[in-house]
Amino acid sequence: MLARREHSQHEMLQKLKIKGFEAADIQQTLDEFTAKNWQSDQRFAESYIRSRVHKGFGPVKIQYELRERGVHESLDCLTDELPDWAEVIRNLHQKKYGEKAPEDMKEKAKRMRFFQQKGFTHDNISQLFNGLTR
Repeated sequence: MLARREHSQHEMLQKLKIKGFEAADIQQTLDEFTAKNWQSDQRFAESYIRSRVHKGFGPVKIQYELRERGVHESLDCLTDELPDWAEVIRNLHQKKYGEKAPEDMKEKAKRMRFFQQKGFTHDNISQLFNGLTR
């Protein structure tokens, strides 16, 4: 499993349970993998964050997805190379909507919902709309 991509311990535990391995054997193996640095939740989280940022997701959604995968630390604790979220949301807006600000409140609300679903904070979204030109 680790030859293809990084996995969190929680993901590996779930996958190995489904394959029918005993819980004690799984835990012993995972402990050995961690000791030999073959598996690292830190490395998994950093790789996952890079991947999700590249796809245009924000900090709220990424944090939620990491928790689902068994990584419970905050984004700030996980990596020193966190992106500039204002730049990420600006690039996403440019790609989807161009440089123009929304014409009316209906369009602004639609765009705000889009960015919220992508996992950006209200502060990120407000900062974006304050910087747009009409």
